[in-house]
Amino acid sequence: MAEYEGGCLCGAVRYRTDAAPVNERICHCRLCQKAIGAAFNARVLFRIDDVTVEGPWATVYTSPDLKRGFCPNCGTTMFSRRDSAGTIGLTTGSLDDPSLFRPQMHIWTASKQPWVMLDDGLPQYEGAPPA
Repeated sequence: MAEYEGGCLCGAVRYRTDAAPVNERICHCRLCQKAIGAAFNARVLFRIDDVTVEGPWATVYTSPDLKRGFCPNCGTTMFSRRDSAGTIGLTTGSLDDPSLFRPQMHIWTASKQPWVMLDDGLPQYEGAPPA
């Protein structure tokens, strides 16, 4: 099993897990675009209890049940956390080895930027993925 490790740009916050991901997907919603500062949020989803986060991290709610974790020193967004579902999505940009990411789908493609071309053959969902 791959070990996922990562952290923020300044190194003050680190996370790790050796659990198997729940899923790996690319979200094109406007909330992710704004929070990440990019056209999409590529993330690896795990159960919250399987991920250890160390350092002085902070959170902000970007929707009623989703909070995003970031470093208060350098501002790097490292995860999104949905306590109601018991999941945490690690941003692939904050992984030490982003090549571990194996996307399974694109979600919220209705909000995809028009200059992003999706030709990777992965399933695409205009909104949330099926349960």
